[in-house]
Amino acid sequence: MTTKMAINAKDIFRNQHRLIRFIEQSIRLCSNQSLKTAQQQQQKSNATADFEISASVNTEYTHAPEPIKHDKDLGQQFKASQLSVRLATPQQLQPKPDNDEELGFGKLFTDHMLKIYYHKSLGGWQRPEITPLENLVMHPAAKVLHYAVELFEGMKAYRGLDGKIRIFRPDMNMARMNMAAQRSGLPTFEGKEFVKCLARLLSIDSEWVPHTEAASLYIRPTLIGIDPTLGVASSDSALLYSILSPVGSYFKTGSNGAVSLLADPRYTRAWPGGVGNRKMGSNYAPTINVQKEAASRGLQQVLWLYGEDHQLTEVGTMNIFMFYVNDQGEQELITPPLNGLILPGITRDSILSMTRQWGKFKVREGVITMSMVTELLNQGRLLELFGTGTACVVSPVNRINYMGQDLYIPTMEQEKPVHELIRETLTDIQYGKVDHPWSVVID
Repeated sequence: MTTKMAINAKDIFRNQHRLIRFIEQSIRLCSNQSLKTAQQQQQKSNATADFEISASVNTEYTHAPEPIKHDKDLGQQFKASQLSVRLATPQQLQPKPDNDEELGFGKLFTDHMLKIYYHKSLGGWQRPEITPLENLVMHPAAKVLHYAVELFEGMKAYRGLDGKIRIFRPDMNMARMNMAAQRSGLPTFEGKEFVKCLARLLSIDSEWVPHTEAASLYIRPTLIGIDPTLGVASSDSALLYSILSPVGSYFKTGSNGAVSLLADPRYTRAWPGGVGNRKMGSNYAPTINVQKEAASRGLQQVLWLYGEDHQLTEVGTMNIFMFYVNDQGEQELITPPLNGLILPGITRDSILSMTRQWGKFKVREGVITMSMVTELLNQGRLLELFGTGTACVVSPVNRINYMGQDLYIPTMEQEKPVHELIRETLTDIQYGKVDHPWSVVID
């Protein structure tokens, strides 16, 4: 009898997160009337919108990422079915935020993390494990510390009106992460298996997903080379891990929600043949001092330029879009092409697919230069400029400091801004207001 009780107690402790999740969801959903009212209001809003949000994806405008090709000598792959879980003790639990509405970015972390080691000498990828959040221990000669052999991704988990937790297009993040791994000489992995492991981590730490549309749970998958040897070479040992962080707004904006930018052609973020199209930490460290210069001038972010013609590439850590009236008098949405200088953003790809499917204005990828921006401004044809990314979703731009001159962008002056429609459409998908194949429910 005592043994049986001990086994039951162990099962309860192991599944305590599911019990807590069930109770809290029951409490939140007990008022079905309020949920039904909210959904009816959303349906009414959608009915009066200029663009209908489609619950399908037209394959003419979007495509699934290609499967990764692993090196022949990579060794064994890990599987989600091998996942082991070690839950945090009461003493290891992290303090939760008091107010989801006032979250910053990346300062708080959840109770658990996911870790998967790779050792070529042991046959490849090892068994995945979920552990309490803890410090990493590595040799002081680990390659990540000396040669920046590392990369990361940025994803989010969203809590919908129905209480369900969703993630957005995770297959795209996995494909991008594997491409960066190949460029870094790090081991590739099966993205679907990693997403399954992430889903279990999210299920365990589900109550950390904010109960508001003003915040979300940021997911930071990271891959680092931990081979304890000096010398620039591929790492025979690596660690793939993920931590979770409840977050609010990423950028500090002006009073109207827009950001101002420093565009200084003396600074370059990326160049042809480099790794500006890969999400590696080595791309970001050199930008910090330029960001400080922008802040010292009262500006929020940096607009990165390239070449003698001062091409627009990225805004801070975001892709950039411009909405304007072209030479034929047509409204057009344009964003820089994937020419190796910019990150292939998941939000960027989603916006291109959505707006092309809408068919309400021209959409294209093309080079944007500062001379083009200034000419369009002088002719009154530049309507909106905005950055996009996982962290910020859509961030409107209202001013650029360029060559000592302030250029005021009328993004916030439009009667029906396109950037707001795009943001609303994306967040409706992410928070489950619209059933959509891009939104993956976590069981």
